[in-house]
Parts: sequence; C-alpha cells; structure tokens
Amino acid sequence: MEKQRILPRMTGRNILLGFQHVFAMFGATVLVPLTTGLNVSTTLLAAGLGTLLFHFLTKGKVPAFLGSSFAFLGGYALVAPKLLDPATGEYTLANTEMLPYACGGVVFAGFMYVILAFFVKSFGIRRVMRFFPPIVTGPIIISIGLILAPSAISSAATNWPLAILAFAIIVICNIWGKGMIKIIPILLSVVISYIVAVITNQVDFSAVMRADLIGSPLIPSSFAKFDISAIITITPIALASMMEHIGDIAAIGATTGNNYIEDPGLHRTLLGDGLATSLAGFIGGPANTTYGENTGVLALTKVYDPAVVRLAAVVAVVLSVIPKFDALVNTIPSAIIGGVSFILYGMISAVGVMNVVENKIDFSNSRNLIIAAVILVSALGFNNVGGITFSVLGTSVTLSGLAIAAIRGISLNAILPGNDYTFGRTKE
Repeated sequence: MEKQRILPRMTGRNILLGFQHVFAMFGATVLVPLTTGLNVSTTLLAAGLGTLLFHFLTKGKVPAFLGSSFAFLGGYALVAPKLLDPATGEYTLANTEMLPYACGGVVFAGFMYVILAFFVKSFGIRRVMRFFPPIVTGPIIISIGLILAPSAISSAATNWPLAILAFAIIVICNIWGKGMIKIIPILLSVVISYIVAVITNQVDFSAVMRADLIGSPLIPSSFAKFDISAIITITPIALASMMEHIGDIAAIGATTGNNYIEDPGLHRTLLGDGLATSLAGFIGGPANTTYGENTGVLALTKVYDPAVVRLAAVVAVVLSVIPKFDALVNTIPSAIIGGVSFILYGMISAVGVMNVVENKIDFSNSRNLIIAAVILVSALGFNNVGGITFSVLGTSVTLSGLAIAAIRGISLNAILPGNDYTFGRTKE
C-alpha cells in the first residue's frame, strides 16, 4: 500500500487545486467571525489546524475541509449578543467580555462528538441514532435559523441597498452560475459588494494601514473561559451539527465512491471533527464542521486526493499570521454581512425542513407532531423571554430556548411510544 502523503507534490496544478479549496471555504468560514465578533485570523488558524487534526485522526483517507460552523451562530448570539455602538448606531459585533465564554461552550460541544464517537464504536451507529432521529434534529435546525433571523435584519437595516446587492449576487450566482461561480457565491457576494462599498466611500482603511504585516493569530484574552450557563446553552447545538457531520461524510463518500462511514469509520470522523471543534473553541475560534462547499469542489474537479485538501489547510494557517489581512476583512460593512446572513440564516432553517422531508416524517402521526411542536415553541418562545434561570449549588444557571428545546425534544422522543426510526430511513 502506498504511504499517505502529508502534502501533494508541489506542482502548479496541485497548488491551484489547493487554493481553489481555500476559495471555496473562505467566504463562509470568514463570515462566521464577522457575524459573531470573533477574530478572523484565529478562525483561519482554527480551520487549518482543525483540518490537519481531522486528517491525522482519520488516517488521511477523507478529503474533507473543516471550516466555521453556522449551526453555532445562535449560541453565540445568546451568550454574547451584539453590542450597539451609540456613536454610529450600528452593531459593533464586539462583545469581547462574553465571547470567551461562548468559546468555552464550543469546547464542550466538541466533547459531545467524542462521546458520540465512543458510543458509535461501542454499540453501533443504528442503536445510537435512535435517540437523535430527524423528528428531533430537523426542528432544532429549523429553530436555529429562526432565532438568528432578527440579527440579519438588524445588520441589513444599516444600509439596505448594499444588503440587497449582497443578497442578489448570492441568488444570481447560485441559480444561474456555472462551475466555480456556482460553488463560491458567498465569496463573490462579499467581494463585489465590498468593491461597491469602497467606490461609494463606505469603507475606512485606517485600521488596515495601522495593522502589522506579520503577527500571531493567538490572542490570550480571547481564549476559552468556562461558565455553566454558556456551556448548557451551546453544547446542545452539537446535536444538530453532528447530524450535519454524518450527512457530509456520506456526501463526500458518494462523491468519491468510497464508504468513509465504514473506513476509516464514522467514529474516527466524529472524533476528528469533535476534537477540531474543541481546539478551535479553546484558542478563541468558532466551532468547526465538515464543509459542503469543498465537497462541491471535489465533484467539480474529480480530484479526490486528501493531500490537496491538506495543502488548503496549510494555506489557511499561513493567512492567519497576516494581521493586515484580518484588518482588511474587518472593514467589510455590517450591511453586507446582513445581506449575506439574510439568505444564509433562512437556509439553515431550510436545511432543517429538508432533513424532515427527505426522511419522510409523517406529521399525521400525533407523536411526531407533538415532538416538533414542543421543540419549535420551546426554542422560539423561551428565547424570546431570555430562557430559564435557576440556581444550582449557589451558581446561577440559564437554559436558553435552544437548550430547552433540545432537552425536551430528546426526552419526548425517548419517552413517547412509537419510535420506529432506524438510521438511514424511517420504517413504514
């Protein structure tokens, strides 16, 4: 057997293929820190290192890139809500006091992957997945997008023409685009809208001029801090992202013609994604997840060499040590982020709907209807009133709407009779 290469042969073709993977993941990966207030350089470092760690744990067999997960945006919004700048009337996205606690929650969310990986290895995937059927995960994913919707409107409202332009470019590229244009609509949307903002004098480059060319992406003050309320709020989101992970691994396998769930095994891919997420949260970055954008690149190029993806990860690490690049990204107007988020947050909910539809969930069944109803009302209702706060051993604990929804949904699914779900299909 040929020994796995760490990086592909450094030919011009492979370098271009590696950069293409960077372009595919870049727009979505950078959008997460821009939306939450996390550091862009730290995010790129977390994505690069997380991808390399994932490849190490999966024996270098799976051509997956790990970028920032959008599933956790709702958790960040709850733990570290946006701050309004009284001078400009815009949201600064810089709740620096609470962001490290949100990152601490992400660290524990990553541990959830490790626990699931252990159970999958010990008991088999079908037994474990009975506790997380689509009737539970689908409504939770739907709730995440709906909770985020007001944030998109608030950011877009700072400059509606710019926000609408960003929104329209994504739609045009995604519907009518061909080749790479169809794969990187978010990146193109941000770049084109940004150029318009520069031309119309809506961008201040003073911070870019002051920034160093080379610097460390690690900011000790942003490292994870731990608070039980933040942990309880963010950790349940892993239920949704783990289901997304399983779907992504299956999609990559279908693209390349390999069954990665069997070899190297779902327990290894879950372990890699989970530890990458914990690493990202610990250094102050967003949760990681396997990226569908890069699966699209695999399908387009027909180049399935995992070493090419590792080259892209190295490029991400190199970009992370350039502070001027970080400063430049942070000059993007919030209206552009709002325009992109306008469709992105809706798509999160749409993915939840798709999860329910593709698994043919029968809503004429009272059991399913009750579980979905309780999850949706709990997530949105309790989120609207700030969750539930109580004291445990003298420590104040706050359960967010999303955490309450996850707990109630999983509990009802386990208690109510008629759980006929088996992994990959619902019994008829």
